[in-house]
Order: sequence, then structure tokens, then C-alpha cells
Amino acid sequence: MEINFKEYQGLSARTINQHFGRDQQLANFGMGLTGEAGEIVEILKKHLFHRHGLNAEKLKDELGDLLWYISAICNVLGFDMGQIASDNVKKLKKRYPEGFGFEESINRDG
Repeated sequence: MEINFKEYQGLSARTINQHFGRDQQLANFGMGLTGEAGEIVEILKKHLFHRHGLNAEKLKDELGDLLWYISAICNVLGFDMGQIASDNVKKLKKRYPEGFGFEESINRDG
């Protein structure tokens, strides 16, 4: 079953811990986001440098956890994940109109 960002954001919101205030939620979710990113890096490090096979299922699981934290932060702040995705695509098209290029990367602003 595939869902879009709007559906995901709504469905994942039900698991946000409501016992904390806004700032505590943001701190918790920001820390969780970096923790999950670290777990992703660990999977990739083991694959690339320790000769472990790539555990694609574990990687997908951790990417899902990372997505949950992104969604949680968006929910707390009232951001729409679909709009964030759309804005990001616009930024990337402006930055790399013909696709990624080293020259464009070196000479880009921001």
C-alpha cells in the first residue's frame, strides 16, 4: 500500500507523545531524528567499510523511523510535508536545471 505525505503525516501523528509541550516535543523529535540518521550511517558504514552485506530491510526500517521524526516535527510546527517536498523539488530544479553537475555544485549559492 502506497500513501502520500498528507496521508502519512495524518496517520503518523496519532503516535506523537502528547504528554510534552511543544518545545519538549521539538527537542525529543530533533534528537530522535539525529539518532535515526546515525543508525542509517552505521548500516552504510558496516556495508562500505566492514564488508558486511547491505541490510536493505534494516535500512528501509531506519529510513521509516527517520521519516516519522520528520513528520512529527512538521506536525508540531504545522508544516505540510507535501509542500516541503514540492518546495525542495523547486529548489533542486533551480540549483541543477539539467541535473546534478560538479560545476553547478561548486558555483551554487546556499
